[in-house]
Amino acid sequence: MDLTDAYANAAHIPGGAEFPARWAEQAAAFRHRHPPQVMTYGPGPRDGIDLYRPPGRPKGLVVFIHGGYWRAFHRHDWSHLAAGPLAQGWAVAMPSYDLCPGVRIGQITRQVRTAVEAAAALVPGPLVIAGHSAGGHLAARMVCADIALPCLSRVARVVPISPLANLAPLMSTAMNADLRIDPAEAAAESPMLHPRPTVPVTVWVGAAERPAFLGQARWLARAWDAGLEEEAGRHHFDVINGLAEADSALCRALLT
Repeated sequence: MDLTDAYANAAHIPGGAEFPARWAEQAAAFRHRHPPQVMTYGPGPRDGIDLYRPPGRPKGLVVFIHGGYWRAFHRHDWSHLAAGPLAQGWAVAMPSYDLCPGVRIGQITRQVRTAVEAAAALVPGPLVIAGHSAGGHLAARMVCADIALPCLSRVARVVPISPLANLAPLMSTAMNADLRIDPAEAAAESPMLHPRPTVPVTVWVGAAERPAFLGQARWLARAWDAGLEEEAGRHHFDVINGLAEADSALCRALLT
């Protein structure tokens, strides 16, 4: 059974093709107003982190991991999503990572582990890990026992937003030509197949998302006995908007 359309988002969102350019414009404007501290965590051209610091001592650090089906985007496309936590006095780190088909998803997972640890070393205090879509998958993977994240004891909460929790269905999509997921990798890299982590987890998803993404979010919440929030009226492309708003329900879920 071909599941390509089930996991397509832009074609089912009015004006869906226009969102990436809008995100990039908003992100560039935010970086102009709030130039980040830029650091590297490895030798590759995408091994970079933008760190946004609030005035004064940060309350802690939010790490946001971008999505794009592990095949697209860069940290510079999402800078504006630091605005909410930053206004609440939290530092925000946004890493880039290598993309498929140049690497496998398992390699990305371990690359992001290195990025999270490097970012955590820059800011003391509690750590919150969030990510959207494929980034939601990566955020969830950071607290799985096999990853052995060195700074795990500092993680106060993980918020996977519209995450991909079970990779097996993606083997039946056209994008698997790039992702190259096989049964072994699907089993190893699906967060819902790992034991419940030791840190609090809130799974966030838009109530107006594609059934496949609602299913993925519910699977993870059920497997991990985690909180689940289905935000009314939100689809896959605007479910992240709350990260840019200090008083949004999504920011409250991250920071309280």
